[in-house]
Amino acid sequence: MNRIIIHVLALVAATAVLGQELKSPPPAPYGPIPTSRQLQWHEMEYYGFVHFTVNTFTDKEWGYGDESEKVFNPTDFDADQIARTAKAGGMKGLILTCKHHDGFCLWPSKYTEHSVKNSPWKNGRGDMVREMSEACRKQGLKFGVYLSPWDRNRADYGTPAYITYYRNQLRELLTQYGEVFTVWLDGANGGDGFYGGARETRKIDNRTYYDWTNTWSIVRELMPMACMFSDVGPDFRWVGNERGIAGETCWATINVGEAVAGNAKSINLNQGERPGANWLPPECDVSIRPGWFYHATEDNQVKTPAQLLDIYYQSVGRGAALNLNLPPDRRGRIHENDVRSLKEFRRLLDATFAKDLAKGAKLTASNVRGSGAKSFAAANVLDHDRNTYWATDDGVTTPELILEFKKPVRFNIISLREFLPLGQRVEAFAVDVWQSGGWQEFARGTSIGNLRLVRAKFVTTDKVRLRITQAPVCPAIAEFGLFAEPEMLEAPEITRDRKGLISISASSPANAIRYTLDGTEPGLKSPLFASPIDLPQGGVVKARQFSAQQSKGAVATRTFGVSKAGWKIVSKNNDRILRSNPVNAIDDNPNSVWRCRFDGDGQTSFKVIDINLGQTMSLTGFTYQPPADGQADGIVDKYEFYVSADGVNWGAPAAAGEFSNIKANPIQQFVALPKPVTCRFIRFVPVHLVAGDQVAVAELGVTIK
Repeated sequence: MNRIIIHVLALVAATAVLGQELKSPPPAPYGPIPTSRQLQWHEMEYYGFVHFTVNTFTDKEWGYGDESEKVFNPTDFDADQIARTAKAGGMKGLILTCKHHDGFCLWPSKYTEHSVKNSPWKNGRGDMVREMSEACRKQGLKFGVYLSPWDRNRADYGTPAYITYYRNQLRELLTQYGEVFTVWLDGANGGDGFYGGARETRKIDNRTYYDWTNTWSIVRELMPMACMFSDVGPDFRWVGNERGIAGETCWATINVGEAVAGNAKSINLNQGERPGANWLPPECDVSIRPGWFYHATEDNQVKTPAQLLDIYYQSVGRGAALNLNLPPDRRGRIHENDVRSLKEFRRLLDATFAKDLAKGAKLTASNVRGSGAKSFAAANVLDHDRNTYWATDDGVTTPELILEFKKPVRFNIISLREFLPLGQRVEAFAVDVWQSGGWQEFARGTSIGNLRLVRAKFVTTDKVRLRITQAPVCPAIAEFGLFAEPEMLEAPEITRDRKGLISISASSPANAIRYTLDGTEPGLKSPLFASPIDLPQGGVVKARQFSAQQSKGAVATRTFGVSKAGWKIVSKNNDRILRSNPVNAIDDNPNSVWRCRFDGDGQTSFKVIDINLGQTMSLTGFTYQPPADGQADGIVDKYEFYVSADGVNWGAPAAAGEFSNIKANPIQQFVALPKPVTCRFIRFVPVHLVAGDQVAVAELGVTIK
């Protein structure tokens, strides 16, 4: 009899709970919400690019389109090594540049002869797209394709016939290589090119030429779950820079309006827009090296694990996805330096997020939807399931959640996630810690979205409070975590002054700095830095910090050209057109910039900058550093470079060309001369600017034999 009573009571209780659940429907979605394909993309968070084409073998960033298929000949291509490297680095997918702006195709397309089928690689029988797609699947990675809309090789680019060609190739990639998670459409469109030998500038109206609606429909038909990228989508957007950094406030929503791929000037790509009419979250694309393609000169400029970690927090940690480029070298493998940095970056990530210190905390919420309905319980924020969430009643938009611990916890990372199917709901939040008998604010932020990571100074406490401080509707918080980074020593800073002396500074005076000049990594037996280093001929300087306990930090690397201590500006510049001192271009300080405006005579020629090197040198190349202020005005994208023995007779240019992609990626440009030249004077001539009416030169330099 007692069993029957207990059973009835349990049934009544279960019915009551069920009734309570039925009376507590989930919150209504707020604003635009992601599609199912976008939700799958959001879950990836971190994947990679593989930039590989003829540029790898011509040492360019953008091929002109006239490169012979014969130059493409990797000596030991290994798709498995590339995919294994990505997997070991924590990536969930890889996107291959199947065709870049040069038009060379990494698969034997039947619509062009400009492809691997006419290269020496595998005697023309190779298919790199197939090998990469199979290697990705073998490693459990998703595979994506990059197909540049711009083609500097095609004679029909700019005509309707090219659109047919482009769509035919899109169909090839989407029907022959299995499932793809993304189709990446670059925003660079139109300009100088080979165009089948025409060698001209072709401009297209990027609002209408590609007929994107019908081009996108091919992807929707053949690969319905693939997300498409361009600066304005249609599935995810560019973040507005190639440094991998999203805005401190970064909304997944934006107002696309009439903007189309390649034409998003009026949209705030970096921060998004609130409120926004479209769910168009950002992707942060960045290369592990300064450039997108492999250049041997950048072997010592691979981003350090600490730099990659900073990028991760400013991309994935701001609700965006991180697309990190791994460019294969001329063997067709990821270089050892890149592999080493990526593995250590992954180790730091794993060490940080392996243990959620919030797990096991006692939770107290100021409100739970439906008078405590289990479906919306506060405990859902600790289960590491993005499909469960804590929600409050509709009228409660600024609730609090308190975590109490049996013993104090020490952390410096806060992790928050919203339940995305209900939209981006929170507009501001704060986190407090219990200190000295009261609450003290530890951190605050704005947008959350897919993931928000707040990185702060370490704190120890036994109580933490999350406050939603601004929201138009009730929140839906899927995750709230606390984590602790492992101890890390930052890479020291290496600088050179106007006299050519190199200094190295540590983050703490208590740490020792050891350095090398031979390219090897500094160890405890390496020279101890105690005074400035004189390196007149330039070279590679590597340095790292060591704590008193002899734990070692990240390695800093700087490559210097010839010292500019004896250089002099000898141009006869008219003061009327100068905006700043030309010496700024050779002071070894990239933060000081030489600026010079138009002559004012209606001509399109710019002033030149002539330099006396102080001694006769055998030059192998020169460098141009654009300003690093994020502004395109004044950046030189076409140049001429001259040399002279006496500063009077100059002759033909020793080099001339373009600085490809410098607008989106304003890094130091290195130009190798066709052959070494002996001279005492150099002349830099800006031929064309990205934007504006004044030349901007942060630094000019040379490399010697």
